[in-house]
Amino acid sequence: PLLEDAGLETWAVDILGWGFSNLVETRPPCDIVSKREHLYQFWRSYIKRPMVLVGPSLGAAVAIDFAVNYPEAVSKLIFIGASVYAEGTKDMTRMPKFVPYAGVFVLKSLPLRLFATRLAFYKIPDGLFDWVQIGRLHCLLPWWEDATVNFMITGGYNVINQIKQVKQKCLVLWGEDDGIISNKQAYRLQQELPSAILRQVGQCGHIPHVEKPREAAKHVLDFLEGDSLDKADQASSLSSTLVST
Repeated sequence: PLLEDAGLETWAVDILGWGFSNLVETRPPCDIVSKREHLYQFWRSYIKRPMVLVGPSLGAAVAIDFAVNYPEAVSKLIFIGASVYAEGTKDMTRMPKFVPYAGVFVLKSLPLRLFATRLAFYKIPDGLFDWVQIGRLHCLLPWWEDATVNFMITGGYNVINQIKQVKQKCLVLWGEDDGIISNKQAYRLQQELPSAILRQVGQCGHIPHVEKPREAAKHVLDFLEGDSLDKADQASSLSSTLVST
């Protein structure tokens, strides 16, 4: 809403298998190629011009994979608390199916979600249990387990070797007190990206766009407006896509 108030056309997108889009009847494959193609078809159908792609947490890996494969669709990239240095889930195709299903059962469990939500914030928010319940809503949908297991057994995201292939200008945005992904990785990511600036949000955890939305929005707008000033003689149209995971 803060970006739209500032005049930017903003989309919040379900990544295939991870959001609220109805998959009851289709049960499509949800590996990274399918996720990438689904996002591309959405872009081609609705946005139809280069976009600013925003990826929070694992959404940053989604954004890097997408931008490297479809550079014509992305004008700039913004990463928030980026989870991009994990080496995926490896190949689990030979593993008994009950093993990944047991993993996703734990992943959506209340104790784990409570622990992860507590880590995500610098300051414990009022109504912590409500945040936990909201954060696991998508895990309760009837297709979520199948979609997540399909993603896991096909290897998941491993974009380490793609980072240096990113050609777009990037903003790396991080909470200084991120309890989930150390902000040391923010410096590493800034150094490895060919063209990136780093901004940190003080007294903030893993999700600056949730915990300190006004400060996060200001960094985003400053990044976009600064680049626009550099190219003031060119007519431009900005759109921002928020990748949700």
